[in-house]
Amino acid sequence: MPHLIPDLRAGDVAMPVVGLGTWQLEGAAAQAMVEKALELGYRHIDTAQAYRNEQDVGAALAATGVPRDQIFLTTKVWVDQFAQGDLQRSVEASLKRLRVPRVDLLLLHWPKPKPALAETLAALNDVHARGLTRAIGLSNFPSALMAKAQTASEAPIATNQVEYHPYLSQKTLIAKARAMGSTITAWSPLAQGKVATDPVLVEIGEAHGKTPGQVTLRWQVQQGVATIPRTSNPARLAENFDIFDFALSDAEMARIFALARPNGRLGEWLDPAFEWDVD
Repeated sequence: MPHLIPDLRAGDVAMPVVGLGTWQLEGAAAQAMVEKALELGYRHIDTAQAYRNEQDVGAALAATGVPRDQIFLTTKVWVDQFAQGDLQRSVEASLKRLRVPRVDLLLLHWPKPKPALAETLAALNDVHARGLTRAIGLSNFPSALMAKAQTASEAPIATNQVEYHPYLSQKTLIAKARAMGSTITAWSPLAQGKVATDPVLVEIGEAHGKTPGQVTLRWQVQQGVATIPRTSNPARLAENFDIFDFALSDAEMARIFALARPNGRLGEWLDPAFEWDVD
């Protein structure tokens, strides 16, 4: 029997706390990984217009025996589609590629100075009101801009999907999200594989009979953070899913928090037009 993944309340929706990220997965490989993830019990799949794999994710959803209403599906609008009208048309195109009448969560992929945030949020709220998505949110927004987005939005901002792993503190953003009644979703949660050889994570893992990656994912979900590790390895799919039979102590959590460093960010594109959180 597949695992039952706990849900995290995000705005008006319940989002499975662990999902499959599909960045850099395309074609048959993307379809196969999504199908395998659903077979194992994953119920949260994350994609984006910019990943160029929405059609592959859609093919996997069509091929699976899992009912659509049991799958939490996220996609993201790319920055060249943020204008009023452009955004709506791009979402309609995404739904066609995904072969679904709506997604569960629709995110703005990155902040962009123009068009104005109010215009983009109005378009995002329009597709929400039309039922093309159950919830809306953001990705890669610093905390001050996240707050501005919520002020400009009629619908709640369900989550802000950001880079988050042991080497990058996101305490400012997590605190802001909690204060707003929102959530954080972690991309690159395993620091693109860097956690695998970290001595602290190895030691904690050995104490629990778990890998450093499983320790890291457990650290995130114990904070009330959703996490979407990406993998192209079917065996790793099962490993990333197997984190609900142990718990980290407060002391272990603190040791992992202490790994954060000022130069821990992996993301290469940080728009200088915005003041990015530095914890």
